Amino acid sequence: MKLIVGLGNPGAKYSGNRHNIGFMAVDRIAQDHGFAPWKTKHQGMVTEGRFGSDRAILLKPETFMNLSGQSVQAAMRFHKLDPSDVIVLHDEIDLAPAKVKFKIGGGHAGHNGLRSIHTHIGADYGRVRLGVGHPGHKDAVPGYVLRDFSKADQSWLEDVLCGISDGAADLVRGDTSKFLNAVAMRVAPPRSGTGTKKPGKPASNQADPIATPVDAVSKPRNDGSSSSSDERTALQKLMDRFK
Repeated sequence: MKLIVGLGNPGAKYSGNRHNIGFMAVDRIAQDHGFAPWKTKHQGMVTEGRFGSDRAILLKPETFMNLSGQSVQAAMRFHKLDPSDVIVLHDEIDLAPAKVKFKIGGGHAGHNGLRSIHTHIGADYGRVRLGVGHPGHKDAVPGYVLRDFSKADQSWLEDVLCGISDGAADLVRGDTSKFLNAVAMRVAPPRSGTGTKKPGKPASNQADPIATPVDAVSKPRNDGSSSSSDERTALQKLMDRFK
């Protein structure tokens, strides 16, 4: 069993924020895969479902971002899970928009949600890092992540969320390569095409085809016969020449 945690802040005010892309991702998984209705538990919103024989619990902490670890720890204790059973989906300003990467362990890089989770369960959990881009200066980061995605972001954001949903079963199974490939197929699908060129139009100054010779018709002979109807024997032809 895996505990899949989407990070964000509760309430309609924050629902479209870049900081809430983790909430958006687990919402899409639950919606597309027919999970049970969300319910309040473990200081958050929880739903459960299956991918074949693999059971998954989705969690959206409602403690606000900087206290996310409390909710994650409560869910882990209840289900008797280890940090290795936990996967956190979160916004990542150090990745370009639409970039998605997976890692286990490491630092929190100043992300308040990850910082809280580190404090409560340690660092040895899986993370799906969802690129949202960087505002250009560290002082602008808080305002940037707490603003809604722009209209220009909506196309790639939808592709990323669909890709996460497509690969959710692989993520729960532990096949992160297939999971990331599912996302990539949505974000940058391969181009279709046969690799053959359409026939071009003939050039307007193209020369006409060279006429092929036709079978020549034999001219009538002086004796009134033609080669096409001459049935004389070789001896008769020789005798006729000396007449």
